Amino acid sequence: MPRLSEKDMQKKMEPIRVNLERSGSDSYEIDIGEGVLDRLSVMIKAQDGVDRCVVITDSGVNSLYGEMVREKLQPAGVPVDLIEIPAGEASKSMGTVLDVARQLIELNVSRKSLLIALGGGVVGDLAGFIASIYKRSVPYVQIATTLVAQVDSSVGGKTGIDLPEGKNLLGTFYQPRAVFIDLSLLRTLSDKDFKNGLAEIIKYGIISDEEMFELLEQERAAVVERQLPVMRILVERSCRIKARIVEMDEQEGGLRRILNFGHTIGHAIEAASDYRLTHGEAVAIGMAAAAKMSYRLDYLDERSCKRIVGVIKQYGLPTEIPGDFNTKAILGFMASDKKAVGARLYFVLIRKIGVPFVTSEVPQSVIIDVIEGLRR
Repeated sequence: MPRLSEKDMQKKMEPIRVNLERSGSDSYEIDIGEGVLDRLSVMIKAQDGVDRCVVITDSGVNSLYGEMVREKLQPAGVPVDLIEIPAGEASKSMGTVLDVARQLIELNVSRKSLLIALGGGVVGDLAGFIASIYKRSVPYVQIATTLVAQVDSSVGGKTGIDLPEGKNLLGTFYQPRAVFIDLSLLRTLSDKDFKNGLAEIIKYGIISDEEMFELLEQERAAVVERQLPVMRILVERSCRIKARIVEMDEQEGGLRRILNFGHTIGHAIEAASDYRLTHGEAVAIGMAAAAKMSYRLDYLDERSCKRIVGVIKQYGLPTEIPGDFNTKAILGFMASDKKAVGARLYFVLIRKIGVPFVTSEVPQSVIIDVIEGLRR
């Protein structure tokens, strides 16, 4: 893919439609751009008889955008309440679910009320899970404030909370009514949170879009500087890839598994770190592991393996497992992964950039050798 042209940078962005077959009401739009939150109240007015909006957000996001979102909701003409949870992965717990549910009851939230997840992956996963089970389901909307949420977790309807035994072990498939992605919110992200999202964008390039992978190789400066023209292209292409996959496999029965590239080992490393490593950091290491597994098993050529590891490093993401991590502990978390079937672990490997496949035929010896080889 050539470097960005003036035409690329000025191209008008249309909402992305996620078309799901179960019913028309399960389909929704992903609205991407600057200032898209101005359309929030219009969307709510178009819903059937919304009687209240409840914004669920965390302590970090609330201080930045809570009041702004309240103001955007005012033209909808319904009461607006806000529930704040502590920022961080620890809030993805059953204790937080029960606490928020009790607050919803106190607010007299009905099945006609609309929950609004304002935040990153933790808030989105938690709020979506609560929406799916509160009074046997209430509608919800995603406002994605982090790059991870914008390109991955806000799209597709996967919700979940963590247990001590592993990440996202309780959850549902429950689609939002809409997803709003305001790219201007990226300006307030920390470098660490921004890199988290870049890990997911790199994943999409590896599994589905070699042109986007080449764009990442060529446009590092523009990406690191968060220049909106290049970020618009990366976010839009990532969302289109995920939307297309979700349309074909809403509940992860087959094709959707390719979205877990780097996640089988990545989630285990994240859990083994007691979540000291961020999701993006863990997935980055997991992608390096998956590339090396693909090479070790003669699916992937050495040059492509090096390109993948090189791009991960290029954006300041880790490709090695901290030396104090215990291989046995990582294997234990992998065994309890929700994607395991019986005693079989499924890995997403690649034959070339843009051509992934799912297999359970990875010898234990190769898994252990790759993990040991990545420990620094």
